[in-house]
Amino acid sequence: MTETPVCRRLVGRTAVITGAGSGIGLATARRLASEGAQVVCADIDESAGKAAADEVGGLFVRVDVTDAEQVEALFKTAFDTYGSVDIAFNNAGISPPDDDSILTTGLDAWKRVQEVNLTSVYLCCKAALPYMRRQGRGSIINTASFVAVMGAATSQISYTASKGGVLAMSRELGVQFAREGIRVNALCPGPVNTPLLKELFAKDPERAQRRLVHVPVGRFAEPEEIASAVAFLASDDASFVNAAEFLVDGGIAGAYVTPL
Repeated sequence: MTETPVCRRLVGRTAVITGAGSGIGLATARRLASEGAQVVCADIDESAGKAAADEVGGLFVRVDVTDAEQVEALFKTAFDTYGSVDIAFNNAGISPPDDDSILTTGLDAWKRVQEVNLTSVYLCCKAALPYMRRQGRGSIINTASFVAVMGAATSQISYTASKGGVLAMSRELGVQFAREGIRVNALCPGPVNTPLLKELFAKDPERAQRRLVHVPVGRFAEPEEIASAVAFLASDDASFVNAAEFLVDGGIAGAYVTPL
């Protein structure tokens, strides 16, 4: 992957990123900061989140994204510190091994994934929107997934359902608040080389290969490639992109037979 020339599209804007301590969140914190944004790095992992904030010259806030009061405090802190909430990248999520086929996934696992992956996005949008409405502008980017638009026989039933919920909710909010200068989009990444994915596939190389064969470009995404898409959606370059299902999947959703 070649080095991407960095624009300065986000100077003076405040970005709140959940799950900023690793993977897509960390890559996005770096990218948005490089484009001039003031970055608030939110994570439940204090050491990882603080390291991310220190690296990008931003602010760390420890937050459990399933706790409404903590989420409200996160966005209030962002506003109190920097004077605006311009970008909300609601990205925190989990994909635990006990979330599998519907035949084997227990109710506790189902509920835990729904809380972290879907309810947290609801809470973050609910907390960010009042600031954006007062400003008359804002960009919300919610991390869904390509599995929100495709089915897989290698199921993670609650994860898939949660990401479908994120996609539908983002579309609805994008339509509802469009005339107030607020855009809401669902980012739908394909499989990404994150610690979460690497851990999953290191335990089961056959599982990894079963997925990789469906990727037309022949590899998984790098976190920086997803961060580039977030930076675009956050910027005025995406001023007419709203309520979108923004696929960044290497062509998976468009593929039937992939190249040898």
